[in-house]
Amino acid sequence: QEQLVESGGGLVQPGGSLRLSCATSGFTFSIFTMAWYRQAPGKQRDLVAAINSGAITNYTDSVKGRFTISRDNAKKTVYLQMDSLKPEDTAVYYCNAHQEYWSLTYWGQGTQVTVSS
Repeated sequence: QEQLVESGGGLVQPGGSLRLSCATSGFTFSIFTMAWYRQAPGKQRDLVAAINSGAITNYTDSVKGRFTISRDNAKKTVYLQMDSLKPEDTAVYYCNAHQEYWSLTYWGQGTQVTVSS
């Protein structure tokens, strides 16, 4: 059974930092592209950052220079370091695993990030 479990969300003041983690099991982590998405109330779920099996990363423009995605294949875990957080970063953050060749996609349950003073 494939599992993705996010942790690290919470309430932080503007300008602060959080580190999200997504621990996985039940699939071959190293061959999957891992990504973080977010969904604010009343909005669609959007891609924030992704890292492929070769550790190549990409980011949505609004988080470039502030967020860093990384992966640890030995721990089957993906991280999202979020710095200089802004109120507009407030959302539920979801971990995603995708393997294009086999058309496989898995989602975590989400973790709430709230940026507010």
